[in-house]
Amino acid sequence: KLKKEMNKKWGELANKMGTIVEDIVAPGLKGVAAEYFGISEFDFFAPRLRLKSADRSMTREFDVIAESNDYFFVVETKSTPTAEYISDFIKLIPQLDSWFPVIREKKLIPVFASLFISDELVRYLTKNNILAMATREDGMDIFNTEVLEKLGIIL
Repeated sequence: KLKKEMNKKWGELANKMGTIVEDIVAPGLKGVAAEYFGISEFDFFAPRLRLKSADRSMTREFDVIAESNDYFFVVETKSTPTAEYISDFIKLIPQLDSWFPVIREKKLIPVFASLFISDELVRYLTKNNILAMATREDGMDIFNTEVLEKLGIIL
């Protein structure tokens, strides 16, 4: 009984760690969007957005979805980033237009975010044209700005 209770508490703590990181990343995206994309305000901004697929067979939570006139941001957030999590995000990207048909009319900006992302993982994200967003001294920032150019964003 004690072991079961401890496992439950560890699970709750792990979930809270994930939401703490999401709570930091979500407002951090607004600063990054202002600095690199000139977006002063999003038309749509939703942290922890839960959606059912068009055929209602699947439910998925998106950590942050943000939309402006020209851009559609999809942010995947992990408290402990790994290559496997990034691979899963890479596999999701081609399916996003089935969840968000508006993507076909906008520039998709995929972002993988955490408090810290190792250089090795930043390289993996860069190779796959995904922005790496993590903390610097003064808040969230993009760690692979060269991807902006690949995505057609002029700095």
